[in-house]
Amino acid sequence: MAPALACVSLGAAACDYPDEGNMPLRRAVARVKYLPETEAWAAQMHKAGEAVQYALYLDRDHHRSGRCYWTVEARAGGALWRRFHVTPEGVLLSETARPPRAAGR
Repeated sequence: MAPALACVSLGAAACDYPDEGNMPLRRAVARVKYLPETEAWAAQMHKAGEAVQYALYLDRDHHRSGRCYWTVEARAGGALWRRFHVTPEGVLLSETARPPRAAGR
């Protein structure tokens, strides 16, 4: 199972954190981890021997249409694959395009 990292540094403009223990953190990461394209990518990375990590940044929030979103990054081998924006309730806003990979990878 891939580890999930939480960079906990709540700034003044950070999203409100629901009083649900660590459930909002787990929900945000799970929302990204269990997307069909993320599962396919992670399986490919594991097959290639790469460690897959999901990093949840509470200090890199994104605001849109009156909602606050946390940033969740999917990484393998230390390289960013995609960046997602998820509410503490698990609503997925968007994701960035996959960055280009170096030749031969």
